Amino acid sequence: MTWTLRRSDRLRALPPFLFNQIDDAKRAAIAAGKDVINLGVGDPDRPTPAFVIDAMNDAIRLPANHQYPDGYGTRRFLDAAARFMQRRFGVNVDPARHLVALIGSKDGISNLPLGLVNPGDGVLVFAPAYPVYAAGTILAGGTVHRIETTPANGWRPDFAAIGPPARDARLMWLNFPGNPTGAVADAPFFDRAIAFAAASSPPPPPQRNPMIVASDLAYSEIYFDESKPIASLWQAPSANLDHTPAIEFHSLSKTFNMTGWRIGFAVGHEQVIAALKQVKDNYDSGPFNAIQNAAAVALDRFDDPEIAGVRSIYRERRDLVINALRKLGCDAHAPQAGIFVWSPCPRDPDTGSPMDSWRFARRLIEEAGVVTVPGAGFAESASQWFRVSLTRETARIAEAMHRLGAIRWS
Repeated sequence: MTWTLRRSDRLRALPPFLFNQIDDAKRAAIAAGKDVINLGVGDPDRPTPAFVIDAMNDAIRLPANHQYPDGYGTRRFLDAAARFMQRRFGVNVDPARHLVALIGSKDGISNLPLGLVNPGDGVLVFAPAYPVYAAGTILAGGTVHRIETTPANGWRPDFAAIGPPARDARLMWLNFPGNPTGAVADAPFFDRAIAFAAASSPPPPPQRNPMIVASDLAYSEIYFDESKPIASLWQAPSANLDHTPAIEFHSLSKTFNMTGWRIGFAVGHEQVIAALKQVKDNYDSGPFNAIQNAAAVALDRFDDPEIAGVRSIYRERRDLVINALRKLGCDAHAPQAGIFVWSPCPRDPDTGSPMDSWRFARRLIEEAGVVTVPGAGFAESASQWFRVSLTRETARIAEAMHRLGAIRWS
């Protein structure tokens, strides 16, 4: 007797994972013998710095690190995260109250709604956006309120234009530098976000939770103007770790080329951090202590010349891609930060408008063996945009751009 598994309603409510569809097309091209250049997923090609690997080599040999991890974070790692927040952003943090270690920032981002959102509660997601913000909401039983942003506003939301029911959401996601857009935000913007959340929360005594502001700061150290480092939400003049209902997620993945290590941290109001800790108590045991020890060394050396060198490499690749796309007729603008270029597709000769992003992505794979990510996978409003990752070797990116230029688009 055969049977078909009926998955939970939560799983069936999830949209198809964007990269699965891209991977299917990529595998088909590889099977056909094509030399595929993958400019899709943002996985750094550069090695983890030697000073981090050396620290890991020492830490992994300590028998104490072979036991269950310190789930919320080792003292050494949390102290290093606190020093990073103070040295990099001028923000003073109590490691015991305001921090928690994460198995990569995706761990905290996907689990946060489970600690804050009840079934039916709204969550604000400003699209185009990293798909996990919506997926985590759906898995928690929440309702996703997608608010479309546009290039006219620099892909940042206009808080004054947001009305109910989105205005009554319990959680609001921010992501600057943005994935996929590369949009950036400054401290005054975060001030406006905090003010919007406060104005949308019930008056005291609250009958329900206030709106929580959640900021995903995965690319804080990948910026291209050395005089303009990326801002933290906690640098907003109105932000206060003991009073503002907010949380910010940090990742070592891109800054230190540590995607496979799975290590990050969250910094936020004590009660928000406690809610995330309680969820994680029931789902995992925290990052491997040896990785935390190595990550502490990394955080203490965020200003190492090697990290500035990584920014320089990404800047070179960004300029290479922008110049090539402009020659194709794409109205591409150079991002100020992050590891992606976000661009309109070339114009469709039949319509005179930018080409549909899925059609464009398929042609790239089939005719050039180049993988990109269609904007339609991030938002309906981005159906004529696409994303290029800068995390392949410079020579391979140059080859990919050469192949794009050889395609007849009109």
